[in-house]
Amino acid sequence: MELSPLIESIREDLAAAADLGDEHVRDAADRLGRALEAALRVRLLDALTIAAYEVSGQLDSGTVELRLAGDAVELAVIRGEPEAPPPPAGEDEGTARLTLRLPEGLKARAEQAAAREGMSTNAWLVRAVASGLADRSSPRVGSRLRGFAES
Repeated sequence: MELSPLIESIREDLAAAADLGDEHVRDAADRLGRALEAALRVRLLDALTIAAYEVSGQLDSGTVELRLAGDAVELAVIRGEPEAPPPPAGEDEGTARLTLRLPEGLKARAEQAAAREGMSTNAWLVRAVASGLADRSSPRVGSRLRGFAES
C-alpha cells in the first residue's frame, strides 16, 4: 500500500471543506495540508503498527510485521511455532496459577521479548518453561538459562 495517495485524499478533503470559504481560507487550507503531510504519514504508520500488534495478539502462532520501503507499506504475516507446545499426555488438566518473583531486569527483558514476538508476557513465559522442560535432557539448558538470567 502506498501512503501518498491516502495523504493526498486527506488534503483533497481539506480543500473541499475550504471551498466553503473565500480565497484566504482555501490558501490557508492548502498550506495547512502541505504542512501536515509529514504528521499524517507518521500517524498512518502509527495506526498500521497498532493494527499489526493487535492482529498479532489474535494469532495462534506467528506475528504480523509492518514492512516499509520508501512510501510503500506492507503488512506481512510471519508464521511461527505455536506459543507453547502442547502439554505431554496427562498434563492437560486446565490451568494453574503461580506467583513468580523475578529480578526487575529479568522481568523487563521477558516483557520486551514477549512484545517483540507480539505475545503476552504470560504466554511467552509458558512457552519458555515448556521449551526448557522439553530440552531438559540437553546439557546446555542450564548454562543457557543461567546466561539469560545473568545478562
